[in-house]
Order: sequence, then structure tokens, then C-alpha cells
Amino acid sequence: MAPKVLVSDKLSETAVQIFRDRGIDVDFMPELGKDKEKLAEVIGEYDGLAIRSATKVTPSLLEHATNLKVVGRAGIGTDNVDKEASSKKGVIVMNTPFGNMITTAEHAIAMMFAVARQIPEASESTHAGKWEKSKFMGVELTGKTLGVIGAGNIGGIVCDRARGLKMKVIAFDPYLSEEKAEKMQVEKVELEDLLKRADFITLHVPLTDGTRNILSKENLAKTKKGVRIINCARGGLVDEGALAELLKSGHVAGAAFDVFAEEPAKENVLFNLPNVVCTPHLGASTTEAQENVALQVAEQMSNYLLTGAVENALNMPSITAEEAKVMGPWIELAGHEGAFIGQMTDEAITAINVLYDGVSADMNTDALTSAVVAGIMQATNPDVNMVSAPVIAKERGVKISTTTQDKSGAFEGYIKVTVVTEKRERSIAGTVFSDGKPRFIQIKGINIDAEIGEHMLYTTNDDVPGIIGTLGGVLGENGVNIANFTLGRKASGDEAIALLYVDAPIDETVVSALKGTGKFKQVKPLQFDVK
Repeated sequence: MAPKVLVSDKLSETAVQIFRDRGIDVDFMPELGKDKEKLAEVIGEYDGLAIRSATKVTPSLLEHATNLKVVGRAGIGTDNVDKEASSKKGVIVMNTPFGNMITTAEHAIAMMFAVARQIPEASESTHAGKWEKSKFMGVELTGKTLGVIGAGNIGGIVCDRARGLKMKVIAFDPYLSEEKAEKMQVEKVELEDLLKRADFITLHVPLTDGTRNILSKENLAKTKKGVRIINCARGGLVDEGALAELLKSGHVAGAAFDVFAEEPAKENVLFNLPNVVCTPHLGASTTEAQENVALQVAEQMSNYLLTGAVENALNMPSITAEEAKVMGPWIELAGHEGAFIGQMTDEAITAINVLYDGVSADMNTDALTSAVVAGIMQATNPDVNMVSAPVIAKERGVKISTTTQDKSGAFEGYIKVTVVTEKRERSIAGTVFSDGKPRFIQIKGINIDAEIGEHMLYTTNDDVPGIIGTLGGVLGENGVNIANFTLGRKASGDEAIALLYVDAPIDETVVSALKGTGKFKQVKPLQFDVK
């Protein structure tokens, strides 16, 4: 059955057609996002939800989203999506951070010009038949210092455009390296330095706990007298009340805001103040940007639903379409290793350690680790997936660590998973053969070569004669056919293991019969989701 997508906000017809052309069943209902009750009634039918900003993806809505796998936001901001609740539900949240970068950066530059030359007020005055030439004395941008808070995708474009205007550009961004700053031809500074030196300050950071009110009352007071402040990023980055007071006192010469703490902004302390330019969240509002983000979100959602490729996800490691092709068998292996350990472990897990060797170390190990953790947790919660598993593990206090190393053995690469409980450690290693099939190659430090099937049986025993006969006999008497049989031991007389791939599930009757022989220390039926 084809995946089904709901478009609940206004998206271009071209984007909707992309879903159809890719073979996805799509319902285009651009007004539905505003109707919370109706949306909750129908959301259970859909695998994907494509939105802009009108649709609110809340925990309440997600309770009804029984089949939902992905939410795609056409645009960069995802304030209208509860990402924590989506992650717990196992729903991927994607955005389109690159489709409107230029448009938003250009709007910030336009707002900077507007506040520097008081263009909106001068325009209104002239339209009113006044000729107040002496009233609107502006300042040049050339030679002025622009302080950029956040020099990422959009901020980086602003830096480039500002340099073209012959401005001196300084940037505060904890993630900006000295090498990258030098390449961008900007000066990397601390926030305190930026506040003291900048003639213009423009913000280009997301709204997080760390950036909320980054221009607080205290920080605004540290700014250079006569500064002009531009915010085309997110409402809530600036203390609007404190800014209003500084505008009235003349310490801040002007402000240009496209975003506000509360939107839609029908009233705000900044409204009607002199030399304050306000626009209604127009940063991404160009024909080109709206089309770009709509097409991008349709492609990303289609790729995920049809191929498993994850692009621009906010709550899961991204996997490109090319990576998905190569990594598919390795993700399957990682899930199988996790499933083995999850089914074998009855005690609470305190730590999960994953070793990536050889070719696996060069892959997207974040995605592989998510598959491992999901496999482990599905033993007790079948609804867990690669999105929700790391969140649940963190909530339970499980420490997850990874290690990578160069090729160290006979295989081109392998993945080894070790879990730690209060009582023991348990480990398994596996690889992918040239035929693309995952194999287990080591359990408890014992080397094996085991094909993985849907129904399997794991046993441990002392290394004594007759084990193969006993296993074959008991399974034969109970009508269970063996597809593949693997034995392993460290040395003669030590503990030995057997891993059998069988044609049918092993029920309690078979388990009891094997235990009744007195030859086995452990008998464990296993199930794997084999594609």
C-alpha cells in the first residue's frame, strides 16, 4: 500500500504534485491545520504530515496519530511542533533549513537599510503630502561595525552581504571556529565585546533555552550608545520591554523587527515608537523561497517514506539516499544485534557501548547507534523505533557510548555491542557479508558464523559430546525444522554455545523438553524482524 500524506497548510501545487509523481497518496487540505479537532479526527490515517506554521503538532494531536512516521515543516522554524513528544512517539521531524536562507538574509539587510535611513517613516510622511527632508537624517552603513549573533547558514550570508557593503563584521557564535571565521573574513568575538563595539546588531540564532533573551535587559544596557538592532530570526531573543525603554531614552537609535515574542503580534511595546521598523514575519516571504521550501519538504518526505533516507531531521541522525542504500544492511545488522541483547537481558541496562570497526566506522554511526538502541528496547516495548529509542534510553538513565577503530581483523568491518547491567556484561558482534546479508560473528567472546533468521534458538552448555544429537532429536520430535546450525566454544571443555535458525517459532513445550535433558544451562527462543 502506498504511503499516505496529509498537507494541512498552504503548500504550492507543484510540491503536492511531487508526492503524486513519487507514487504517494496525498490529500491537500490547506485549511485543515487551523481546525485542531478536525485534524485530530483524521490524522490517524496518515504516514506523513506536511505543514507550514499554521498547523500545531501537539502531544494531544500525536495521541491520535497512530500511523504517523514523519512531519515535514516547509521552512526552518519548528516552534509549532513539539519535538520531544514527536520523538517519544517515534515521529521524525524534518525542516527545510536551506530553502529560505537567502531570502531571510536579504530581509535582514533590507531591514538594516530601512532603520538606518528611516525609510518607512519617511515614506509615510511623503505620502501624507509633507516634505520633511530635514527630519529624516540617516546614517551610512559603510564603515560601520555590524555585530552578527549567530554566524550559521543565514548569519553567514548576512556576513557576506555586509562585507560587500564595506561594513566591519564581528560575529559571536560558540560554534564558529577561528579557521571558519578567517575564511568568512569576519572577526570572531565574545558576546560582551560585540555588545560594546557594534553599531548595528543582527540576530540569526534559533530560539532555545540558551538563546532566549540573549539580548536581555542587562545585555542591552551594555550596548554602544546609538546602536540599531535587527531581529529577523525568532521572537523571544530580545527583551522587547527593555528595548522599548532604551529606544525611548535614546540609548538605542533604532530597531527593525520581523519577529515577536507573541505572534501574530496585534499589539507590542515596540509598535508606534519612532524609528522602529516592523514587518509581519516576512523573512521567508518571497515567491522563490516559498516555492523552494515547499518542493524541498515534499522531496524529503517522499525520500523517507519510500527509501528510508532521512534529510534535515531535528530528532534523528540524517541518512542520505546514497547512505541508505549502502547502510541498509548495516542498519539491519545493528538492529538485530540490539534485538539479540534485548531479548537476552532481563535486568535493567545501565550502559550500552558500541564499537565500530573498519568500514562500519566510516559510516553514519549516529544512525547505526540509534538502530542498536531501538533493537534493544523493542524487546520490552515493540513500539519503539530509531527516533524514540535514544530519548527513552536517556530518560531511563542509560549511558550510551561509541568507539571507532581501523580494520582490526579478518572482516572488512564489524559492529560489536556490549550492554552493562548491575549483574553482568553481555556482548555480540556482527558483520555484513558481500552478499549484503548480516551475520553474527561473535557472542560472549566466542567466534561463530551465524545466518540470522526470523525464528532462532540460542543455547549454552558445557562442551561435552552429544549436544548436537540432543538438539536435533528434541527439535525433530516437536516438528521444528532446522535451517541453519552454528556452534562455538573458546576451548575444549569450556562453555559452548549454539545458535539455530529454525523454520517455526520455538514454543514453551520445546524449551521445557530441552531443559529437561539436563544438558543445557540456558535455552532462549529468539525472534528477529528479517526483511
